[in-house]
Amino acid sequence: MTTQPALTPDFRPSLAPLPASPDVVIVGAGAAGIAAARSLIAAGRSVAVLEARDRVGGRAVTVSLRGHPVDLGAHWLHAGPINPLVALGRERGERLRRAPQDGHFWVSGRPARPREARAGARAFERADHAMTGSAGKGGEDRPAASALPAGLGPWAARVAQVHGLVSGRPLGEVSLHDFPSMEYGDNFFIAGGYGNYLVRLAAGLPIRLSAPVRRIDWAGEGVRVSLEDGTSLSAKAAIVTVPVMVLRDGPAFSPPLPNTVRAAIDGFTTGIYEHAVLHWPSSPFGGRDRLAGFHGRRRSPSGLLTRIDGTPFHFYELDIHEAAAIDATGGGPDAVRRHVRAVLAEQVGRARLRDLTIPAISAWRHDPFARGSWAVVPPGHAQARLTLRDGLGGKLFFAGEALSREQWGTVGGAYEQGIRTAEAVRTTLEAATSA
Repeated sequence: MTTQPALTPDFRPSLAPLPASPDVVIVGAGAAGIAAARSLIAAGRSVAVLEARDRVGGRAVTVSLRGHPVDLGAHWLHAGPINPLVALGRERGERLRRAPQDGHFWVSGRPARPREARAGARAFERADHAMTGSAGKGGEDRPAASALPAGLGPWAARVAQVHGLVSGRPLGEVSLHDFPSMEYGDNFFIAGGYGNYLVRLAAGLPIRLSAPVRRIDWAGEGVRVSLEDGTSLSAKAAIVTVPVMVLRDGPAFSPPLPNTVRAAIDGFTTGIYEHAVLHWPSSPFGGRDRLAGFHGRRRSPSGLLTRIDGTPFHFYELDIHEAAAIDATGGGPDAVRRHVRAVLAEQVGRARLRDLTIPAISAWRHDPFARGSWAVVPPGHAQARLTLRDGLGGKLFFAGEALSREQWGTVGGAYEQGIRTAEAVRTTLEAATSA
């Protein structure tokens, strides 16, 4: 199995040293940890952020490929009207661009005819309405697949494939009550990459890198956080922002987490959504940042984002089925490359791939600090996100995309929860001071 060279972040920020006696220790320097640190510092509290990786940003990372910044993790600023990173980006003067509403649609190896494109769009509209409308949300929780309307005809498989990609798992394994609403479909991209945006937000924060946490003791007064190198930090409170897939196995908590909290963590399933980055100058898809959809062949990409920022770069999105099939063969990046080429050849013809190269491939499912792309709520587990929002003992708190009911699976959702949790910690510490 051939592996690709390690890709380093496009940009690294200057970081401040940790305070000796912080008010709050934050575990994880992804979006939630960065948001919590910025919010608490703005409120006059001292923080120390511990990050297991040798970089900040978590599952948002921008690398430089052929001189262009390219995201290997999160790329879309979803849910513009409620995403705090959109409002903050505007406030900071970041170069945001709205995601186009139009895209490319191919049927049976050719651009779709107008009537075919209309029929496909109607099928998606019917499915979105059925799964996100009030009728679908009411009553007992059930699989999102059960709400798909009948009569989608030949488009049913395509609808299920796309929604399975954006959900991270097949719709039969996703809670209908947790299914994302398309009413917040006002999306953006950011110049220079989403990962680089988060890095800029982390500049100047007190963050220690390559500092994995082994144990969190919250039994006595305050908390004590022990690192794998044998050092430790004490604080009045701790915010744990690592992915719930990682929390299943560590760090250790003393005393152990309550059964309700442990059950909430263990009940999530792992969402899979991976990028294969294509450099494809002669791609038949014009116009920057357009989605391309395919129908009518034996195999089709779940998603393809074309001409990113007007460059020859594209994202081929691998869903859980493709990733699992490749993993089952023991294949690595080269197996992904062969798969992508075979699927695209089936869709657009092998001759059009003459200058296609695949310089980078994500593998969040194999990353020990991520163990997946995001956390998915299965049917019957819809309250898990809310369960994790309650602090424990006034000193142990959780944050991250898994806690966001409206923006789960997104950097914006993680950032939102970092802000919310920081406010809860601030309020708790102020109440303790005034008592």
